[in-house]
Amino acid sequence: MKTYKLYIAGKFTHSPSGKTFPNINPATEQPLAYFQSATAADVELAVRAAEAAFPSWRDIPAPARGQILLETAHLLKKNKEKLAKLETQEMGKVLKEARGDVQEAIDIFEYMAGEGRRMLGHTTPSELKNKFACSIRIPLGVVGIITPWNFPIAIPAWKISAALICGNTLVFKPSSDTPACAYALVEILEKAGLPKGVINLVTGPGNETGAAIISHPRIRGISFTGSIETGLWIQQNAGLKKIGLELGGKNPIIVMEDANLDLAVDGILWGAFGTTGQRCTAASRIIVHKKVAPALTRKLLARIKKLRVGPGSNPGTDIGPLINKAAQEKSAKYTEIGKKEGAHLAIGGKIPLKKGFFFSPTLFTKVKPNMRIAQEEIFGPITCIIEISNLQEAIEVANSTRYGLSSSIYTQSIKSAFEAIQKIEAGITYINSSTIGAEVHLPFGGVKATGHGREAGIEGINEFTEIKAVYIDYSNKLQKAQGID
Repeated sequence: MKTYKLYIAGKFTHSPSGKTFPNINPATEQPLAYFQSATAADVELAVRAAEAAFPSWRDIPAPARGQILLETAHLLKKNKEKLAKLETQEMGKVLKEARGDVQEAIDIFEYMAGEGRRMLGHTTPSELKNKFACSIRIPLGVVGIITPWNFPIAIPAWKISAALICGNTLVFKPSSDTPACAYALVEILEKAGLPKGVINLVTGPGNETGAAIISHPRIRGISFTGSIETGLWIQQNAGLKKIGLELGGKNPIIVMEDANLDLAVDGILWGAFGTTGQRCTAASRIIVHKKVAPALTRKLLARIKKLRVGPGSNPGTDIGPLINKAAQEKSAKYTEIGKKEGAHLAIGGKIPLKKGFFFSPTLFTKVKPNMRIAQEEIFGPITCIIEISNLQEAIEVANSTRYGLSSSIYTQSIKSAFEAIQKIEAGITYINSSTIGAEVHLPFGGVKATGHGREAGIEGINEFTEIKAVYIDYSNKLQKAQGID
């Protein structure tokens, strides 16, 4: 069985520690390969390589850096099916969704390549004669990139493409559940012509490899996607770095009495059970007007019964496995919590297959907004119906969790739609669409405990740069601002 290496200073190398960990197929529970368990010493070597590469990479004009990103997009297109199959094997995602993951990586590399010809600052009049004033964006330097397993190609691509076009160099640690996808992406970047040392791949556990990145004094920025608990630890231990955190969600779909119920059911199924509910934007709360709740529930149950659970590689599968045994046990635990709290288990809540980390699509009804299943992120194929009487109550319920990532409302009323846009506490709001479906040219991120910072779009550039004010005085004399003589 293959043992993969680290990638430091443009070379694939073993960790001197000699420690490795297995990469498990979640549909079969069988190991696929082994990966290096990098130590703090390995991270130090990666930082040194990134530091050495930074001056020359920063000095390459951004449009020229963009050409490497465009070539990366081209190679991703060429290898799309191969990468999608690898992702399905490693992460469990249904193949058509895995193709979408790779397409998102293609899209973001194309988009960020274009940003190399903008890299926009601002110009503004000076208050003094013969003086020019503007702002420009400059790279942070060495940046630590730590990514999750649920979008093992797309999320690294969001972060890496933006960081690279801005002129940063990187130390990249992927989730230990999906290191093969990260390895494949780094290989493509190397083939696209990325200079040695600009990106460095270290694999290993968060409590050692990740912690070494977070606390490293010469890493100038951190971009992390993962749990709120880890995000809080990063805030407390990273020091004076620029930090971007995307920490999950408890995302609501509001269904008003005037909604198109069939359309709403389509959106709920996709939002709640796409990627087996393992999205930070998953629709885990369905907030429904009591007038249409019975009809919506009937339609939803009829559709859930038809969903097919199985390996993501099977053409007929709708819902693949959860990522690992702990995730399967967590879904089972929250099913029991929901029942003990008095919610009605309408369907699901079972482990349907003997092998693999599968869990059946699950719906709770008679859920109260303060129940744990309505407040805590489960990250599995579990959603719940909460009944409300009007839009104001719906928005209050939507805002009643500590998270604020994505949100949705189904209504035919323009007034209701705009009120929801203005008053729902979330970084994203969809009208008559599900809670998932972000596009790479718009910012992605949330509010409250979901974290801070934004990825993708122009905000992705802001995430990986600092702003610098520039004053050019061509008066040939000392001029003092603020009217000082």
